Amino acid sequence: MKSNISLTPSYFQFTVFADYGPLRYLFFSLSLLIYMTIISANLVIVLSVCLETSLHQPMYVFICSLCLNSLYGSTGFFPRFLMDLLSDTHFISRPLCFIEMYVIQTYKIHEVSVLTVMAYDRFVAICQPLHYHGKMTFRTVLLLLFLAVLYTMCLLGYFFYQAITLPLCGNKLHKIFCTSWSIVKLSCEDTSVISVAGQFVAVISIFIPLFFVLYTYLCIILVCRRSSSEFRGKALQTFLPHIVTFVNFCISIFSEISLSLYNIEGVKPFVIVFLSLEFLIIPPIMNPLIYGLNLPQIRTVIFGFLRIRKKIPFKTIKTVH
Repeated sequence: MKSNISLTPSYFQFTVFADYGPLRYLFFSLSLLIYMTIISANLVIVLSVCLETSLHQPMYVFICSLCLNSLYGSTGFFPRFLMDLLSDTHFISRPLCFIEMYVIQTYKIHEVSVLTVMAYDRFVAICQPLHYHGKMTFRTVLLLLFLAVLYTMCLLGYFFYQAITLPLCGNKLHKIFCTSWSIVKLSCEDTSVISVAGQFVAVISIFIPLFFVLYTYLCIILVCRRSSSEFRGKALQTFLPHIVTFVNFCISIFSEISLSLYNIEGVKPFVIVFLSLEFLIIPPIMNPLIYGLNLPQIRTVIFGFLRIRKKIPFKTIKTVH
């Protein structure tokens, strides 16, 4: 039973980190490599879409937004995580903890929001191709992206405010990063209202978009069944990457949510770290690979850019001679 004495800890301590001795340098190197891979892969997609005018189309703008969100979420987590791997103490100040919590939470919900918008884009493109350019104008694309950001901020506003103002009776977090549920569990007061609000937020942010995406999938599959093989091939070329991306992110989110819903005090630290890191590593790496390698338009731009970069030193040498 928790003490009735309310504390306001100025810092939190992560208790999952263990002393791996010299192995921590190996873990640091692997984590740094993963972070650099995420930054590089997503930046390539973002720059390709921004610099190539032929990619200034709704689908590619949404892909660019997805990659920007991956950069946002990764940058909100990895720098501090890398420092923790090399540190003997694993503390984080209260303000930084809540900033990290906000960044990771908004990253998750915004990812779902963008994937939902992308599902609508594919639905209109495949099921209503004659109305696509009339419905998916540049103004509509910007409005959808703005609503995705606004939706994320409004959805988290109340719950995030409650977590910040909650009186706490401890400062030990059995996690590798700050989460709202781990902080709520430290509360000295009854948190049943916050728990209900959190479950409501989970339903709104995950299951409603999931049902909508499944509905668009069903409509697209029915249209493809009635269409020619050529149409099915073109439709699946742009539709399948979204399926892989969405399913991949849902699995990653389910793994992270399972840590929040169950008592993980007896779970091995390795399992906690693996399940916690999955949604911060797998989607940011897989998204640019899936879209960059599968979509010929993006692949052509990337390969064209690499060929230009290879020819520049040769031309420079010829000019000098």
